[in-house]
Amino acid sequence: MTAAPSPRTERLVEFSPQELNARLHEALELYVTAMNYPPSTVEQRAPMWLAHMLREDWRCVVALDDRDELVGIGYGYRGSSGQWWHEQVRRGLTTVSGAQAVDEWMDDYFELTELHVLPRAQGRGLGEALLRNLLAGVPTTHVLLSTPEGPSNAWRLYRRVGFTDVLRHYQFTGDPRPFAVLGRELPMT
Repeated sequence: MTAAPSPRTERLVEFSPQELNARLHEALELYVTAMNYPPSTVEQRAPMWLAHMLREDWRCVVALDDRDELVGIGYGYRGSSGQWWHEQVRRGLTTVSGAQAVDEWMDDYFELTELHVLPRAQGRGLGEALLRNLLAGVPTTHVLLSTPEGPSNAWRLYRRVGFTDVLRHYQFTGDPRPFAVLGRELPMT
């Protein structure tokens, strides 16, 4: 017998860099749990997340449960030349689709860097609510993201809200897994 999902009690809150910094360890533990990464990933990712908070148009939206614990997080910023992810995607997209595709997708975009929901809070629309709230009012013409290839809740969400293929089966430097880069125009309707 499968238990019925608990009633949705989460609330969405936009966090400033200072607010996320104050709860960074909790946010990174959420990330590690949602992605099923080893616990040591928390220390490896902390400096990167802190650096991301300094980027242009950085935004963060979190989901808090009725005990004020983080159960979801999404953040991103304006992508630009010189950023590691931008340069990786530009290289792959140039190779596969050419300079025109790079200009089309990467001239004015918001990089959706992280979007995660704890497994216990999944299946109730929280990921989509975080995504829509995070992207509301973003001042770019596109949003881009990367996600591991293969069927997942994330894939279903991104397809449902209109993300299309930009680059498929791409290997980022230092990660043996194949990734897809997905994108869509903004604003979301």
